[in-house]
Amino acid sequence: MKKLYFVMALVIIASMVLTACGGAAAPAATEAPAGTEAPAATEAPAGTEDCAAEEVFCVGLVTDVGKVDDKSFNQSAWEGVQKSKEDGVADVVQYLETTDAKDYAKNISQFGDAGYDVIVTVGFALGEATVAAAATYPDVRFIGVDQFQAADTAGVTGLNFPEDNAGFLVGALAAQMSKSAHIGGVFATDLVPPVWRFGEGYRAGALYINPDIKIDVVYHNDVGFDKTFTDPEWAANAANAMVDGGVDVIFAGGGKTGNGAVVAAAQREIYAIGVDTDQYFTLPEAAPRILSSAMKLIVPGVAELAAAAKDGSIADGNFFGQAGYAPFHDLDGDVSAEIKAKMEEIAAGLLDGSIKTNVAPVKP
Repeated sequence: MKKLYFVMALVIIASMVLTACGGAAAPAATEAPAGTEAPAATEAPAGTEDCAAEEVFCVGLVTDVGKVDDKSFNQSAWEGVQKSKEDGVADVVQYLETTDAKDYAKNISQFGDAGYDVIVTVGFALGEATVAAAATYPDVRFIGVDQFQAADTAGVTGLNFPEDNAGFLVGALAAQMSKSAHIGGVFATDLVPPVWRFGEGYRAGALYINPDIKIDVVYHNDVGFDKTFTDPEWAANAANAMVDGGVDVIFAGGGKTGNGAVVAAAQREIYAIGVDTDQYFTLPEAAPRILSSAMKLIVPGVAELAAAAKDGSIADGNFFGQAGYAPFHDLDGDVSAEIKAKMEEIAAGLLDGSIKTNVAPVKP
């Protein structure tokens, strides 16, 4: 039965739901506006009573540490969930923000106990909690963004991307656009494999263009997971130090940490390169100096898997989305026809395998 665990949990959460909703039916639209606070972990997600019905398809999202409007990774995943509703796949969508890593399991259980059909968990750090929850809620389909999952883990699909390819592309771009032959990268912890692949792909792409280029890459490994992705001040300081040292292009990634470096680079009027999504649109304060972004096509990836979950075609194991680089927008005139042609050539080579990044899946 689709709502096996909802029936068991109904008695426990009923009073909570009635208190939160005043006993009335849930609103038809449960999408939380960007920038608003998600329900606290001790509250049932909005739309819970709707999810009891067999005909109502519910998709919930649990963020990694940070906000859903981080203008980067969490936000892109949430936009993918929202797209599933816009496409007519999901009837109810909602998110819960994680502020402390110890709450991963608790937040996932809010959706599991409420009878959601799909739970999207965002980030490598939620991988273990996602697998554990799949055993507890066998009627729920789990989608783990940036989580490489074992093929025999029932009910779990990992959504992964070739971050090294995207990093390689913007590294090649940075090397061609740098006048000082000195570029930089500022990232959250390299203990998270996707972050490592972005940073080292960037290094490899730059060296592919110019073996003699100087590359400064730093990772925020001196703090815990609860801080490494949410420290724009550290990233801004790192970026400014690089600019003072002669760097004239900076690529940055890792939630709000990466955003801090992108904005700082733009303020110093050098080229900035964003990550995950096209940050020209999500960081307007930096947009005039954003040369491109190393993109993981998270939005369509999440939406496609949600649709596959509904029609039953989704499979356990891993689904690989696409990666690339964003348009040059305001700086298109700075990029010569020769560089644009070279970028297209490299993108095609990465796609057909004739160019390889040689970046390890995880930090050695």
